[in-house]
Amino acid sequence: MANEGLWQQLVALEGQETAQRARCRYVAEPAQYVITLLNTEYEVSLSDKRVFSTPQGPKSVPAEFLEELCILAYLINARDLPLAGKLVKAEELPSGQFFFRGPHNLPTDKLEKIFGHCPEALLGVAGQFGGEKCEFGDASIRLNILPRVPMTIIIWGQCEQFPARASILFDPTAAAHMPLDALGAGVNLAVEKVIKAAGRSG
Repeated sequence: MANEGLWQQLVALEGQETAQRARCRYVAEPAQYVITLLNTEYEVSLSDKRVFSTPQGPKSVPAEFLEELCILAYLINARDLPLAGKLVKAEELPSGQFFFRGPHNLPTDKLEKIFGHCPEALLGVAGQFGGEKCEFGDASIRLNILPRVPMTIIIWGQCEQFPARASILFDPTAAAHMPLDALGAGVNLAVEKVIKAAGRSG
């Protein structure tokens, strides 16, 4: 089973306490968590070790591998902490300067390619993810990967003097709620979904 080690850790935890830490809901019968990832609600079934989106139509959809990874890692690690109220780069998170490099670089290049010529297009997709407009760069939004893990995307549009530039910033508490590999996976999921949404609305 994919993510078997994470499932073993999760089922050993006390449900209500875990839900409080993770700011989600726990249902005792049958045992499951209900949690929001990128504005989509998921049910985490402990009895059969499955994660699937809450049905919007006739049936639910199983979570993809990275979606499941992010949710399980978050439920296990999340802490009941207030946001620090400031923004930092991934490299400024504990051990981030060593992790977020090479193959683990954040996908800012994809954002630059899609939104660099039209930064305001980013604002058009914010609502689809429960996000909000910010006042950074030429366009910026804040959205929640998971309930306690916001991320901020900032775009500076290309011009004659400078190429497009994108930044992805976090609250300093992000690394307390997720291991860096799971956080990176969450960012990649978010960027893919934002770009896909922009393609649909463009």
